[in-house]
Amino acid sequence: MIPFKYHINQRKYYQRHFPSLLSLVILLLCGSSKLAISSFASITSGPSLGIQEKKEVVVTQYRDVALRIKDLGLKEERAHEFLKIITSVGGRLTGSPQAEKAVELTFSLMKELGLDQVRKEPVEVKRWVRGEREKARLLSSKLGEKDLAICALGNSVATPQGGLKAKVLEVQSFEALEAFKEKARGRIIFYNVAMDRTLLDSFAAYGRAAQFRVRGASQAARVGAVASLTRSLTFRLDSQPHTGQMIYDEKYPQIPAAAISSLDAELLSHWLQKDPDLEVELELSCQTLPPVISANVIGQITGKEKPEEIILLGAHLDSWDLGDGAHDDAAGCAAVIEALRLIKAAGLRPKRTIRAVLFMDEEFGGTGGRAYAHAPERKQEKHLVALEQDRGGFLPLGLGFGRNERDLQALKSVENVLRELGLNWIRNGGGGVDISLLAEQGALLGSVIPDSQKYFDYHHCRLDVAAAVHPRELELQAILLAFLAYFLGVENIF
Repeated sequence: MIPFKYHINQRKYYQRHFPSLLSLVILLLCGSSKLAISSFASITSGPSLGIQEKKEVVVTQYRDVALRIKDLGLKEERAHEFLKIITSVGGRLTGSPQAEKAVELTFSLMKELGLDQVRKEPVEVKRWVRGEREKARLLSSKLGEKDLAICALGNSVATPQGGLKAKVLEVQSFEALEAFKEKARGRIIFYNVAMDRTLLDSFAAYGRAAQFRVRGASQAARVGAVASLTRSLTFRLDSQPHTGQMIYDEKYPQIPAAAISSLDAELLSHWLQKDPDLEVELELSCQTLPPVISANVIGQITGKEKPEEIILLGAHLDSWDLGDGAHDDAAGCAAVIEALRLIKAAGLRPKRTIRAVLFMDEEFGGTGGRAYAHAPERKQEKHLVALEQDRGGFLPLGLGFGRNERDLQALKSVENVLRELGLNWIRNGGGGVDISLLAEQGALLGSVIPDSQKYFDYHHCRLDVAAAVHPRELELQAILLAFLAYFLGVENIF
């Protein structure tokens, strides 16, 4: 639609240069046909807008679009409704019946919302189950006995039937483990490494501490330990154990691996100072079953001019099994679905295809992302941008986008519009596990970045339920995704 301001300027131009059609006729009758044709061409081409005026027109157009999307989103707040549909099945551990129910629910939801080409693309996934027995008990001849709040780490093997009992060696680094390796044989290695509270970036704090959860069991096995116990990854001091993936190094024996709540980690450390010879009884009944076939769920708004060019919005549908996987990552899935709904509800038709992909198996190995990137259908497509939402359903603060300053220039014309929608900053970064391979195919990666200070209160534990996600904060994520996707789907910036 041409802005109203343009029509006003054009009318004034006609009135100034040709008060009536008579002047054009006189020019033709007098033989000045060349002048007449030239003058007529200048009329029909309209006024020549300066660069600044063109920028103002673009900003005005997109501001109107942004306001339309915002008003629709905040009035209806349907993202949280979609989140509750996804979390209604409970935790969606890869390969579980709950994960398959979530696939069917989101497939049906996309159909009901009228998205195009709604489909399921198959993914082979690992099948690990927690089992019914999961307990630990502290035994001290000096201090007594106490149950510990623990949970098996994903991919862990079980303890021997009936459990195991051993003395405990506490360490704060792999270097310390190496230094005390003679003492480690036959013991349970206790990695008491808290997330660094001095880091403002909670994901940076998580990344530094997560190595002990991921690699700790194999490093413990390397020095002859019988099990590993890792402090839960959270800033909070509470009784909630936080699970997550661990990975075995094939060079060493596979030993059981569990997480202990931060509160009980403090207690165990305190008791060890008073009684270095105390023991812990540990029993886990987890196991790995044969792989199963699951699916990525896909729906889209097909581009009206360049349908083969894709703007992808992604999140992962699987979760851990202790809570309902609300922040991680039903919130991302709900925001992605709501973004496409808002674009349709606002009556917007992008030139390029805007696609929602709910990936399976981000938590247990990223097979969904790899299956999507390598699917035969991708050969006929060109992914220009992929945005992944996997940082919880909190208030959006910023946008990570692209790799360099040139990539950021693509958003320069609507930077102020994005700020009006609540963004405080735009910088390079973003992306995620599921879309990483698309960068190799030329896609720019990004993410809307929410406030993460409370994220690890809920991450991978029983507290991660729908009630922990604020409907308005989640909706604001969806609004930003919708506007970004539409802008990237129509502008000639690639």
